[in-house]
Amino acid sequence: MASITQKEVEYVAQLARLDLTEAEKPLFADQLSHILSYVDQLQGVSTEGVPLTASVAQEEPVLREDTPRECLPVEKALANAPESHNGFFVVPNILEK
Repeated sequence: MASITQKEVEYVAQLARLDLTEAEKPLFADQLSHILSYVDQLQGVSTEGVPLTASVAQEEPVLREDTPRECLPVEKALANAPESHNGFFVVPNILEK
């Protein structure tokens, strides 16, 4: 079985901006190791004779006619926003590092 180290879990958690507790780190290492083990099993499955799939979407996209219409008023767009300022949504800064 493929094994994920706790250090690798910490690295992935940092990339995903997750704050894991010390108790969660071994749990996630075990779970990720099981996922990789399952992927290893899938690698052993023969796909000979199975046609390649370039896309799972329909052959021709279904598009509506692009017609101009009235925009949503700013007040209505911001009506349920937790915080707004000068007609814009206020969101937390995520670029700390």
